[in-house]
Amino acid sequence: MIQNRITGAAALLASSLLLSACVSSAPEDSPSPFLSELPEGLAETAGPNQDLSRVRIMPADGCYWYEHQNPVETTFLPLRTNDGRPICARAQ
Repeated sequence: MIQNRITGAAALLASSLLLSACVSSAPEDSPSPFLSELPEGLAETAGPNQDLSRVRIMPADGCYWYEHQNPVETTFLPLRTNDGRPICARAQ
């Protein structure tokens, strides 16, 4: 049982390290994944406390995601309306 916990933790750590290596290895001259201009009405549709300065559309779901930064990490969160629904560019 302890061996399973150690193996699971090691796999999680390894996948985290691999993912961070992929993210940080993008060339400096690659085009920005973020929208240069928000579509009309998106800012009004989005709920409060979401950073609209770095928004992108995720290819996997066609929804808008924003870059959220805090003292511990930087991650992407789905952009949501006031009532918590995700905002998407295409129907899910």
